[in-house]
Amino acid sequence: MTLRNLIYTAPFLQEMIEATANLYRLGWDERNGGNISYLLNEYEVLPYMDVDKVIRRTVPMNFDASELAGRYFAVTGSGKYFKNVKEDPASNLGVIRIAADGKSYEILWGLEDGGVATSELPTHLMNHMKRLAADKNHRVIMHCHATNLIAMTFTHSLKEEDFTKTLWEMCTECIVVFPDGVGVIPWIIPGTNEIGEATAEKMENVRLVVWPHHGIFGAGATMDETFGLIETAEKAAQVYTIVCAQGGKKQTITDQQLQDLADAFKVVPRPGILNL
Repeated sequence: MTLRNLIYTAPFLQEMIEATANLYRLGWDERNGGNISYLLNEYEVLPYMDVDKVIRRTVPMNFDASELAGRYFAVTGSGKYFKNVKEDPASNLGVIRIAADGKSYEILWGLEDGGVATSELPTHLMNHMKRLAADKNHRVIMHCHATNLIAMTFTHSLKEEDFTKTLWEMCTECIVVFPDGVGVIPWIIPGTNEIGEATAEKMENVRLVVWPHHGIFGAGATMDETFGLIETAEKAAQVYTIVCAQGGKKQTITDQQLQDLADAFKVVPRPGILNL
């Protein structure tokens, strides 16, 4: 097997292919919606490609990512459809390295036919930096258009304490999976540094940030953890939507029961949400 083809056996590439396929299957990444970036260690990349060879070109960025200079990322491409990733990974995914000055990136593999990394790359990099400061094991940023979470932003208070409390109440596991709750930013034009900065500010304390009427940003140490985090919040939002359609709550998990859950699973709920 040539070095060019060896990358198709790389675990990180297989994870990207599986994640994009599942996100599309669930209807959370229609058309070219959604994006993923996966922070890679050099030792994970070296067996599968020549890192001393910039395959195509250096792409400028309007953002200073010097904190991440020399770091490698597997990324989804700008304008690419998740439904096409499995059949043609090299056109829809890429492996990039942040240049020494932090103001551009080098394409080491993929993004063929003139492709570039997701237009949300600055937002991803801002959030990688913020999460790395909070968790040295952080690796993944995932953005998708989770259907019921988007719907919930039209019918529910956007105060993040209220939003978190409702999600916790909808499924017993929620407070265990995301005891830090969710962040909520104002509606902001996507693909801008402004939305990246607002999201990163929230990511200092949470791993899920809701973009009202648009989607959600999730962060985690692994692809499975990040996917599962979003999946759990989305399931809770789906239950909320069903409950609203059936006339609203008649009973719920109480604050004391939520605290008991947290105690049992040894997690600390975000302060200021439970009224005990």
